[in-house]
Amino acid sequence: MGEFGGWDMPIQYAGIMQEHEHTRTKVSVFDICHMGEFELAGSSAMADLDRLLTCRISSLAIGQVRYGFLLNHEGGTIDDLTCYRMDEDRYMLVVNAGTRDKDAAWIRQNISTETTFTDLSDSMAKIDIQGPGARDALEEVLGCLLPDLGYFRFQEFDAGEYSFILSRTGYTGEFGYEIYLPNECVESLWNRLVSHASVEPAGLGARDTLRLEMGYSLYGHELSEMRSPALTSRGMFIDLKKDFVGKDRIVADLDAPDVLLVGLKLTSKRAAREHDKVFLAGHEIGAVCSGSLAPSLGVAVSMAFVKPECALVGTMLDVEIRGKQFPAEVVSLPFYTDGSARK
Repeated sequence: MGEFGGWDMPIQYAGIMQEHEHTRTKVSVFDICHMGEFELAGSSAMADLDRLLTCRISSLAIGQVRYGFLLNHEGGTIDDLTCYRMDEDRYMLVVNAGTRDKDAAWIRQNISTETTFTDLSDSMAKIDIQGPGARDALEEVLGCLLPDLGYFRFQEFDAGEYSFILSRTGYTGEFGYEIYLPNECVESLWNRLVSHASVEPAGLGARDTLRLEMGYSLYGHELSEMRSPALTSRGMFIDLKKDFVGKDRIVADLDAPDVLLVGLKLTSKRAAREHDKVFLAGHEIGAVCSGSLAPSLGVAVSMAFVKPECALVGTMLDVEIRGKQFPAEVVSLPFYTDGSARK
């Protein structure tokens, strides 16, 4: 167990490597109850969210989910989040645990008086079931067939004993679901899931190695209020055809970035850590923000911010790990390309 975002969280159960492999090949269940959930409703909710988020909300269909960034006036990232369109004038935001309070304060300060804001976090639980066998296992546990959900789609679902929001967004690169349900129901469903023959619990350690293999940014590492998400996403999840808070910084960083986020693949299993320095021909040109052994690849990988002229795929750099430099190649993201998430 360990502290994370103000919560006492499971880091590992049987072990990170075993949980990682089980998720890639079978199915794991993750306790994600620490995430925050907000509801915004009213005739002005869509316009408010379009102004506050980098992704376009006006084109979001009921039953669809979209990923985007919540920025401050300077273009720094307050949080990265997903937006669910629940109904014509009702939306749900899913936010990071460590930023929940500042997210709520910022949104409340910047929405119209006609928009109602409700923090659902304390009454709503969330568990993720991830892996190629997720659908079969969940259907067997619930005793019913699940709806055919497209990627980044959701449905409010009644399984008899349990009623919940079922979505398919994922953070592991594998097929799977997120289940949002009332606190009083989650322990029962969790126990039934982990009692299934093919399902194992997985902690934050495996969740981190899985997301790193997919090249997904993590708030507090790749994303922060000190940098705009233009440097991590290179324009993805950002709709420049609309106005939003922090847009000027985004445009400037896309036009002339001082650093860019890259993937680095090392030739050994020696993992770099956050703040480890990156060099080109003996000159310091950046620093690691996330690094680990990639269990699915058998080598260490990192994500790092480097000078734009050093960000070209195929460039050979050196990463300093505990005083010794190791060669690393700039590679395309994701590192792992065989995931089942979109299948």
